[in-house]
Amino acid sequence: MAEYKLDVTTGDMKNAGTFDHIYVTLFGTEGQSERTELDNFGIDFSTGKTGAYTLKTSLSLGKLLLINIEKDPFFILPENEWFCSKIEATTPEGDVLLFPCYRWISRGELVELRGGKAVKVFEEGHPLMIEHRKKELTRKESFYQWKILAEGLSHINHFNSTSELPAEVRFSESKSTEMMSERKIMGLELHFKGLLGSSEKWESIDDIKRIFWCKKTPMSEYVAEHWKEDDFFGSQFLNGINPNVIKSCSELPTNFPVTDEMVKPFLEKGSSLQKEMQKGKIFLYDQKIMDGIPTRVYKGEPLHVTAGLCLFYLNPENKLMPIAIQLRQQPSEQNSIFLPSDSETDWLLAKMFIKNADVIDHEAVQHLMKTHFLAEVYTVATLRSFPVIHPIYKLLFPHFRYTLHINTTGRTSLFGPEGALSINSAGYDGLIELMRKALSELTYSSLCLPENISARGLESIPNFYYRDDGLKLWDIINSFVKAVVGHYYPSDSEVQKDTELQEWISEIFTHGVLGNKTSGFPACFNTVEEVIKFITMVIFTATAQHAAVNNGQFDYHFWTPNGSLLLHKPPPTTKGQSSMETILENLPDVGETVTFAVLAWLLSDKYSDEVPLGAYPEERFDEPALKHMIKEFQAELSHLSEAITARNSQLEIPYTYLNPNQIENSVTI
Repeated sequence: MAEYKLDVTTGDMKNAGTFDHIYVTLFGTEGQSERTELDNFGIDFSTGKTGAYTLKTSLSLGKLLLINIEKDPFFILPENEWFCSKIEATTPEGDVLLFPCYRWISRGELVELRGGKAVKVFEEGHPLMIEHRKKELTRKESFYQWKILAEGLSHINHFNSTSELPAEVRFSESKSTEMMSERKIMGLELHFKGLLGSSEKWESIDDIKRIFWCKKTPMSEYVAEHWKEDDFFGSQFLNGINPNVIKSCSELPTNFPVTDEMVKPFLEKGSSLQKEMQKGKIFLYDQKIMDGIPTRVYKGEPLHVTAGLCLFYLNPENKLMPIAIQLRQQPSEQNSIFLPSDSETDWLLAKMFIKNADVIDHEAVQHLMKTHFLAEVYTVATLRSFPVIHPIYKLLFPHFRYTLHINTTGRTSLFGPEGALSINSAGYDGLIELMRKALSELTYSSLCLPENISARGLESIPNFYYRDDGLKLWDIINSFVKAVVGHYYPSDSEVQKDTELQEWISEIFTHGVLGNKTSGFPACFNTVEEVIKFITMVIFTATAQHAAVNNGQFDYHFWTPNGSLLLHKPPPTTKGQSSMETILENLPDVGETVTFAVLAWLLSDKYSDEVPLGAYPEERFDEPALKHMIKEFQAELSHLSEAITARNSQLEIPYTYLNPNQIENSVTI
């Protein structure tokens, strides 16, 4: 008799265990075992436990290829799904093989697990495994399909609600419960205070502080005290939550006629605008993408979104200061250029309209389109193109945890026509048009941080912590990806003949950037270096970049005057007509402000089942070399975290969003 020892691990999440009968069948190169129940004395398959079982066969099955798992009812007990984490099998020859599972299994379901090292399609040798691979991909292509949300946008998964998603890509029960509980608690507090749904206007700006009793952060309180200050306004375009919009300015746009006379008081004594541009001290934020965007109709009148221009100056104290603002693209007598020397409320109002358009761009383009929607494209393409045994699937799948769930639910509760975001100045149709324009202009290089920074001329601007931390993270991720990809693809020819890898990038090119060749996105891979760069970008986008644009939303946008998705009045055309009353009239009403505050809190909150960047609790790689690479990756991230923490201890405004211990391993919120 030949004995196979099976160590079967049940997941540690709530209700992962089962009382049902579990059966396995082993398949090897020389045959298969009988369908055998795994049954020890006492309770089997308890949450977080590993059970040891022995399965006997008359002869060795040869090289072990597959383990089939089935679950049958235990008497008349109701269905309770079982979360099987993994099975470690020890063969009669002494080989130990890992069979990752990490999914929920229901009654009547047949689950086939592949074990051993990762295998590319052209490495398959056994007819059973070739057929198994084909069937797995056919099933996944049928199950995960593409759908068009709107013409001109990246395609999305075809599931209409989260209840249709398979359990392994849905939220855990604990996360769903925590989010629901958080919403209820906030709702009760705001209802008790009479703020929820109120159409009243704020009587004073300080009244905004009473929205929540306890929900605040050191940064949200700092913002409330400093939001009017020019140096703080400027710093947000480097280290706030939209750090990808300004660029170095060596020549003024022809439609932005700022003169030396206008800005001379704000420059270094004896200098000029031209001299400061030559020294690389002038920067520009051009919001031309907002020009022509349709806006929301509010009480029978269209709202307004500015397509402004804002000029910044890096002063001798290395502070980035706004020095001129024009709120429309075309200069005219009715399109004043606002200056810091104007009245306090004129200048403040100009900055608020720049920030209004910036917040809309941040939410629709930088956050939703460039991280959430693109991460969804990468996720669906991965699920459709790779079997679970493929090395790229093993590498990437942990970085797509919960992404389909958060995007599917977000398209109704957040982004849909009735979602919280729809009450912004542009409205739902405006957001769609804005994202459509942004996707048509999107370039592959803009998603690769080193090229992004270089293209915007921001290599040397001081105190740019998003750049500093982001480039270090990019390099660490790139080194890890280079080691993993190089292990499995020692030559360019291996890349070229991997048809599954080629199908993956083709799907991303087709469904992500809609086949736009001018985007620079690859439609196929020819070299190992191309694969390394692209996968680095994918992981960076789903982890670091999402953290940079998401995690500080409550910090910076709870205080609505600092950045609001909605302003009620048209932007000013002339100077000397504003007052603090004008500021209050522009702000969202109480109910609208509360909606934005709740949204910012939920999107920035932390949940108990968070997985930080570089943590791989699901053991998918069986090879010792890969386990060593993961440990080295984690060590590099830990060193960077320590360095960032030490630097932040010396800063008045710490930049924490790209500290590896604050970054999730995937887009989950």
